[in-house]
Amino acid sequence: MTQQPLLLLDVDGPLNPFAAPKRRPDGYTTHRLRPTWWVAKQERQAAAQARQATRAKHAKRPVGRVKPLRVWLNPAHGPELLALPYELVWATGWMSEANTHIGPNIGLPELPYIRWTEMFAEDPDGLHWKTRDVVAWADGRPFVWVDDELGPQDAEWIAENHPGPALTLHVNPRTGLLADDFATLRDWAAAA
Repeated sequence: MTQQPLLLLDVDGPLNPFAAPKRRPDGYTTHRLRPTWWVAKQERQAAAQARQATRAKHAKRPVGRVKPLRVWLNPAHGPELLALPYELVWATGWMSEANTHIGPNIGLPELPYIRWTEMFAEDPDGLHWKTRDVVAWADGRPFVWVDDELGPQDAEWIAENHPGPALTLHVNPRTGLLADDFATLRDWAAAA
């Protein structure tokens, strides 16, 4: 039995068009989420502000409540992704929390996810911090990696270091996944 190619999905950018200008894109719904990584980040910022405030005379006290993260999601994306001939995998900094906060809001079941060796680490070759882990995780299987931060150096490195077919699909974080992106995914799977 032939395995389906992998579809490695980033959240912020492809599924959450966080950089959309000023208003929520058509077809998207707004979600206010508190993933643990967001809460930790907000608490670190509040602690840093509190330390800074103790040095200032007229400093405001940090608010003890963490403001939720605004995420825009399109509920049509889940069924569209499930209809594609791929094995879906989270390739996002959300890691397992994509199954808690993202998948249920767009109709996806629990998916496997890539556990990163070091998030946001600077790569000596200028690659995206996920690139080496993506190739290691795919372990020779054909894959498409959908992300908003991919550059030509990532595609070149993958072509040189991954023995199977692979495609890096850059998605504009102002628009998220579009009909053309889904067409590209269908065409690539048919060709692979």
